[in-house]
Amino acid sequence: MKKKILTGLTATLLFGTIAASPASCKTRRSARRAAPAAVDTVKTQAGKSETVADAIARLTDDDYREVAARLGIEVATIKAVVEIEAGAAHEGFFRQGMPIINFDMSMFRKFAGKNGINLSKYYKSHAIVFSRPNAARHGSTQAAQHARLKAARTIHNETAIQGCFWGMFQIGGFNWRRCGCASIDEFVEKMSHSERTQLELFAEFVTNSGMLPHLQKKNWSAFARMYNGASYASRGYHTRLANSYARHKR
Repeated sequence: MKKKILTGLTATLLFGTIAASPASCKTRRSARRAAPAAVDTVKTQAGKSETVADAIARLTDDDYREVAARLGIEVATIKAVVEIEAGAAHEGFFRQGMPIINFDMSMFRKFAGKNGINLSKYYKSHAIVFSRPNAARHGSTQAAQHARLKAARTIHNETAIQGCFWGMFQIGGFNWRRCGCASIDEFVEKMSHSERTQLELFAEFVTNSGMLPHLQKKNWSAFARMYNGASYASRGYHTRLANSYARHKR
């Protein structure tokens, strides 16, 4: 998912039907590069100091096994998707409470129009939203992405969330209903809670979007078309999935 839509579904899915969505490999790679190990420290309830990376609720092997068993797929299948979307580190967070995100301007504009928001009124007052993420200013690409999203939410909360791709599976915020959430804010809350909740959202998403049978059969092309867009083959998305699966299956 060069401008990406969902890790997921295309413009057609955006508005209610299941179809493939264009996505940008370049955009996805930027998300992976932007997840350096956190070095901040926090205090636990016991009064001990630990790094933010330690405080983040990471996925465990049991998490993978439990969800994979429920979906009727292999752990290696889930790990293959995570590796393509989040990178070899398999991390869903930049810092505690701050999931890996990609703010997509084309999606933000699309949903602004759908939601009746005139963005031209905000070009000067919200310049950060309409500029490329400034890693030098904010300390990292992910910090800049979060600053951009925060500013966009002051323009229109729902539009900003819809225009962003979230977590270790890079699910578009516009798919919050397909993730089994009662509201778009619940979607953000769960994305920001733990890697396990991100995995649960993914499980709901692939089930409700009709992609689960493709994962069960390891039909990488069919899954890639729905998850990454009609031009998935030109990006080698399906072959990268297959290769990643083979590595994790060993």
